[in-house]
Formats: sequence, C-alpha cells, structure tokens
Amino acid sequence: MIIEHLKFIFEQFDHIEVFKEYTELASGHINDTYLITSQNNQHFVLQRINSGVFKDVPGLIANKVMVSRHLQKKLKHLSEEELKRRVLTFIDTKKGASYYQDIDGNFWNMMVYIEGGITFETVNNVEIAYEGGKLFGEFLNLTSDFNAVKLIEVIPDFHNMSFRYSQFDTALKEASQQRLELAKEYIELVEELKEEMHVLQKLKEAGKIKLRVTHNDTKISNALFDLNKKGLCVIDTDTVMPGIVHYDFGDAIRTICNTAAEDERDLNLVNFNVDFYKAYVKGFLEKTKTSLSVLEIKYLPLGAKSMIFIMALRFLTDFLNDDVYYKTEYPEHNFDRSKNQFKLIESMSEHFKELEDYNLEFVASLKQ
Repeated sequence: MIIEHLKFIFEQFDHIEVFKEYTELASGHINDTYLITSQNNQHFVLQRINSGVFKDVPGLIANKVMVSRHLQKKLKHLSEEELKRRVLTFIDTKKGASYYQDIDGNFWNMMVYIEGGITFETVNNVEIAYEGGKLFGEFLNLTSDFNAVKLIEVIPDFHNMSFRYSQFDTALKEASQQRLELAKEYIELVEELKEEMHVLQKLKEAGKIKLRVTHNDTKISNALFDLNKKGLCVIDTDTVMPGIVHYDFGDAIRTICNTAAEDERDLNLVNFNVDFYKAYVKGFLEKTKTSLSVLEIKYLPLGAKSMIFIMALRFLTDFLNDDVYYKTEYPEHNFDRSKNQFKLIESMSEHFKELEDYNLEFVASLKQ
C-alpha cells in the first residue's frame, strides 16, 4: 500500500515526528509530491523526483539544497520561523544524505511545508506582477555571489538557441509536405529572426554577460505569496542551474504578459500587456539594481523576446515532428501554440523601444 511506503520513506529522514496521514499534491506535472502530516500536526513535503525526465537526480537535488542553504545564510538575520517561510528548507536523511533512494531506485527528498502560502496560476493585476518581480529579483540578487559553476546542468542545452535551431533544422528535413506547407509563413519567420535570436547566446559565450544561478521555470505559480498577496518564497527549484539573468526574466515575462492562454486560437486576443511588464520590471529591478550590469539590464527586453521565441520554435518543431514531445488535444494544437507565441512576439515588438527605455530610465531613477 502506498501509505505504508510513504510512511517508511518519511521515517528515513532526520526528524522527530510520527507519520499520521498524507495528501497527494497535484500541482506538478513531472514529480510525485505528497503533503505529509505528523501526529503533532507538523507538515512536510515529500517528493519523488522523476528520473525518467531528469538524468542526474542526485545532482539536481544537490543543486537546490546548495542554493537554499546559500539563501538561508544570506537571510540569517531573520527569525528561524520566518526563515522557514522565506526559503525552502530541505531535511537530510538520518544518514546525512540530501535524498533517500528506495529499493526500486526512486529518489526522494523532503522539505518543510510553508504554512499559509498561496499561489496564482495567472496574473490578473499589476500588484501581483510587481510582487512576482520583487520575489524573483530577490532570488537572483541573493544568489549573485554564488559560484554558478558548482551547479550541474539539470537539463543540458535547455535555453541553447543553437541547439533549438539544430532541432528545428532536423525537423524540417523529416517533416511531411503537408505540415511544411501549412507552416511555411512561420518557417520563414524563424529564419528571419535567426541572427537576433543568437545575440544573447553570443554575449554569454563571449563572457560579456555573467553566468548566474537561474531558476529556469519562473512562471507566476512558482512564486509563493502570503495571505496579504505579498511575495514570500520562490518554490519548485528542481531546474535551478547555471544560466544568464535573461532566461529567468524572459520566461516570467512570457507567461505574465500574454493577454490570452498559451494555446488561444483567436490571435486577436493575443497581445503583450505593457502594464504588467512595467510592474514586473519595477519589482525586479528594485531588487537587482546593485547586482546587474548596465549591459544585462539593456538586454532584458531581448531576453523576454528570446524566451517567447524559443517556445514558439519548440512548438513549431514539435508540430513538424508530428507532435512527439508535447501532449496535444487535436491535430494542429502545437501549431496553434506556436502561432500564439509568434503573435506575442509581434505585439511585443510594437512596444520594444518603449520597454528598453523604461528599463534604463527606471534604473537611473533608482540610482539618483
């Protein structure tokens, strides 16, 4: 029975609590996550990491534990209770390891549950965008002195533009004539944007942009808020790895500033929300103004455009590959997702100069 197995796993970790009951948390799509309640009504999160998706689970767990402990040191002025609400707290096993591997080869880790936290699936007002910007900005600021090369690449080439173009080129060679014809306009657009979409990668490879600790999944649902809707803690750090600030900034903007769902078919509804952008930037730069270079700040809008593009490219590539990666609900689902993201790029591009100016003017005002 699963309850007996979870009880056994729970008992392998270093605590003094007695297992009472569990509830499955269904918020994630990759790992199995359980809320464990003890006899003393203490709560813990017990998680089985999917080793089919992540090839180096011990490395993944080491990444997030190292980053959390670094954050705890930076926030050591807080009370112990407050610290456990502001940073994910991982519990070692009784043998001193950061994970337990069961007889089936599954990897488990355990965290203290953060009481009284709430999450949002979408952003509906500028206040949430602003608080999200502050929270992810603080995460980047507090880890700016962490040596990112200590971290493994959890998902190799995840944001590598050359790699994504290589996948696209392979798909072009193998795609059916019908799908090639259908996607012709967007295939041409991918080629038109190729040079611009490699700018950040070239700056990174030339060492002109600092390699940092990046979260790599900065959708708003990975920001935990308190009951007053103030930012509390960055969660779901499974994809923490080395990267550049533009990855995290860009992915947040991609998910926050689309006025429609990612697979909305009516492209007239897909627009870039400039107000949400400015609110997020305000919070983000308030926290990162001392740790980001002028060059990094200058290219933040391009980071957003690049992250939108990389998702458009991945959806289009999967469509050309006959939908082998993303789950689809109808034959052209991936194509509709791709068109959606390309429309978001078009809408953003109309405001691009305004976004660039806003970033630099806002930072200048903060330094006065």
